[in-house]
Amino acid sequence: MSELTQETGPAARVRVVIVGAGMAGVQTAVALREQGFPGSVTLIGAEPHQPYDRPPLSKAVLLGKAEGSAFDVDFETLDVALRLGLEVTGVRPDTRELDTAEGRVPYDVLVVATGAEPVRLPGAEGVPGVHLLRTLDDAERLRPVLARQHDIVVVGAGWIGAEFATAAREAGCSVTVVEAADRPLVGALPAEVAAPMAAWYADSGASLRTHARVERVEPGAVVLDDGSRLPAGAVVVGIGARPATSWLAGSGIELGAHREVVADDHLRTSLPGVYAVGDCASFPSGRYGERLLVHHWDNALQGPRTVAANIVGETPAPYDPVPYFWSEQFGRFVQYAGHHGAADALLWRGDPAGPSWSVCWLREGRLVAVLAVGRPRDLAQGRRLIESGTRMDPDLLTDPSRPLKRAAL
Repeated sequence: MSELTQETGPAARVRVVIVGAGMAGVQTAVALREQGFPGSVTLIGAEPHQPYDRPPLSKAVLLGKAEGSAFDVDFETLDVALRLGLEVTGVRPDTRELDTAEGRVPYDVLVVATGAEPVRLPGAEGVPGVHLLRTLDDAERLRPVLARQHDIVVVGAGWIGAEFATAAREAGCSVTVVEAADRPLVGALPAEVAAPMAAWYADSGASLRTHARVERVEPGAVVLDDGSRLPAGAVVVGIGARPATSWLAGSGIELGAHREVVADDHLRTSLPGVYAVGDCASFPSGRYGERLLVHHWDNALQGPRTVAANIVGETPAPYDPVPYFWSEQFGRFVQYAGHHGAADALLWRGDPAGPSWSVCWLREGRLVAVLAVGRPRDLAQGRRLIESGTRMDPDLLTDPSRPLKRAAL
């Protein structure tokens, strides 16, 4: 029996309300039923659409190869109540109620799964032709833009900027990517690893301009701080995302430095009966010895199992995954597992000028992260080696002809 059922009575009467109908929210609802939770489950989503997966938005949906990416989940059979198109504006922890436009919604257990929202480009709000790419509606608005083969300026050379530029080039658009830093992926990868990726833009026919800060956006043009003007039938902004937690103001739920929900190693928040999962929450990693804020699909898939286990009264192992994500860009399949922040060695497998190569990060001789470009076997083996904490032979590891697992000591 969980602490909650001790407070509220039989589990069959416990009301779980999940705020956020993306991957983390949907998987929490599914996991609750899979783990035998008998109480009521309500899933609230701010968008009016049937809950959908986000990765296809920058690929198949954007290019018109798919109409949508709705999850293949039968919510009616699972007895999960969907309340879509409903924005939650606040939490009343004393009475365990949520504030919404349709009145208050009571809960016994609250799961915060509101994800992240894109950072907007200052001064670009309201300018015609400026787009974000985060929601299904965003993708639907951009699809005809690509079909008309506009000149497109992408602001930001991060993961989403590269993926959108890839789709725009595939659609036949002229693409210029502007990045304020000196290289792509400046916040995600070290300079020596990101540098080879800069050439991918030119190889695809896109133009990458680094050290390029946007002064302002005008209808039909982007003006940089050096005075140059870039023609832009459309501007797509991809300069990062931040946890969507403004609705938690005044709730007493502890937020971290990035305004994310501070969760413990079981994804519990600072308030009893409230959990947080996915892009909106950070958690302490025993494996890496620091708190992680992971804005990736796999985290939103894995975390809900821990949340559900806690709600049904089990005692799961601490949540401490090996972070994982992938990106398809410029004809390359890029995968990353782990966390390289505290690594003390970086080793290459293969030539970064070639079509396939990997980078491995070690700490005290153990693999802590791997980036694989066109080498999925390196990624799969590396992920298992990170999980097991195996010591590695650096000389064997740098031989790309040898399977990565053969470098284990």
